[in-house]
Amino acid sequence: MTEFIMTQIQNHTAAGIFCLVAVFFYIGLITIGGGQVGITIIQQIAVENLKLLSAEKFFNMVAISESTPGPIGINLATYVGTELYGIFGGIITTFGQVLPSLIVIMLIARYFGKFSEKKGVQAAFSTLRPAVSGVIAVAAAKILILALITVTSGFVASDIATWQNGIIISAVNAAFYVLCLIVLFTTKLHPVFIVLAGAIFGVVFC
Repeated sequence: MTEFIMTQIQNHTAAGIFCLVAVFFYIGLITIGGGQVGITIIQQIAVENLKLLSAEKFFNMVAISESTPGPIGINLATYVGTELYGIFGGIITTFGQVLPSLIVIMLIARYFGKFSEKKGVQAAFSTLRPAVSGVIAVAAAKILILALITVTSGFVASDIATWQNGIIISAVNAAFYVLCLIVLFTTKLHPVFIVLAGAIFGVVFC
């Protein structure tokens, strides 16, 4: 099934459009915990499993989605759809992404008040919080690795001898990253200015 979906979408067939909607409907259905969780899920499905995008292009999309108004998961879905099928693709992937949330929130609005105080429901939410935090941490780690580390073609993870020259850490990017963390934690500067500074830094130094 994965091969069929991948082939249809990559070849931009009519069936590929429906496959794309189905993929993002599934992503929207299992994205629990907000748009940041969606980064990891979309990356696993669209990049690793279906190979619709390269990892570098995907995380460039993440950076742009973070920099634009609106929920990052929906922005990312719109971006991926537009990249694959143009404006129409952006519209249908956005629709597929938000449809499960619309259905679920209508059901919750109708019935949640009756069950919210039950022990089972409370236990589920208490367990979801650390799980969601872990998924967000994975997304953050992958973006950090891609931004700071370059892996050369001769690198082999199982061969310690290749580690010294096989992994190159960008000292400039790392220094800027640490500076951003210091500013965020020690000042009240709005994060949007950090994002703008990052864009300018990338144009000038990268």
